[in-house]
Amino acid sequence: MRVVSLVPSLTEAVAVTLPGLLVGATDWCTHPADLDVPRVGGSKFPDLDRIRALRPDLVLLNIEENRREDAAALAAAGVPIRVTYPRTVDGALTELADLLRDLGTPAEPDWLATARQAWTAPAGTTVARRAVVPVWRRPWVVLGADTFAGDVLRRLGVYNLYAEQPERYPRPNLDQMLMAEPDLVVLPDEPYRFTGDDGPEAFAGMPCALVSGRHLTWYGPSLAEARGVLTAQLADPIVAG
Repeated sequence: MRVVSLVPSLTEAVAVTLPGLLVGATDWCTHPADLDVPRVGGSKFPDLDRIRALRPDLVLLNIEENRREDAAALAAAGVPIRVTYPRTVDGALTELADLLRDLGTPAEPDWLATARQAWTAPAGTTVARRAVVPVWRRPWVVLGADTFAGDVLRRLGVYNLYAEQPERYPRPNLDQMLMAEPDLVVLPDEPYRFTGDDGPEAFAGMPCALVSGRHLTWYGPSLAEARGVLTAQLADPIVAG
């Protein structure tokens, strides 16, 4: 079977579980680090001609990461597609298990079993914190309702102050975020690369947790260690002067 993945999470999941199936991936598919397959452009603007030239039996997409028109164009060209859309940790685990089974995995891979065990463990005694979670800057974009990353944070004792908004990715201005009076600002390093020098200064005096965007937003092998990684990062915020 020949698989092209336009979703970094799924690229990693397929590559480490079923080596040899992937024949193409996006420029943003950075894991595993030694992945050696043809690149087909970005997630938002892939090279559809190059994808078709790879003669895939299946192209993997995601509703958030890929454009509807690209999915439609591939389907119209007779290329089989599979579209994923996990919005919870449980949903991600189920979609991953179903996908890997359908691709021919004889048994659940160890990393998926480890992830399932990690995320079914009790939430712990962490006191719930009220947070805003920017994912972009200029303009500001934050996590809103019904997102996978929001569910990850909820399980770690972090309540997203924009979780009840109708938009999945609201665009409040900085004053509106400050007026929400968060206990914590969560700043991932992707899709926008927030760093100690880019992000916390906008929230002077507030605890800002710099977290791994891969562990917060990817649904793949990173889920096996995400709980531990994020718990440690959330417990060690910085405060800009």
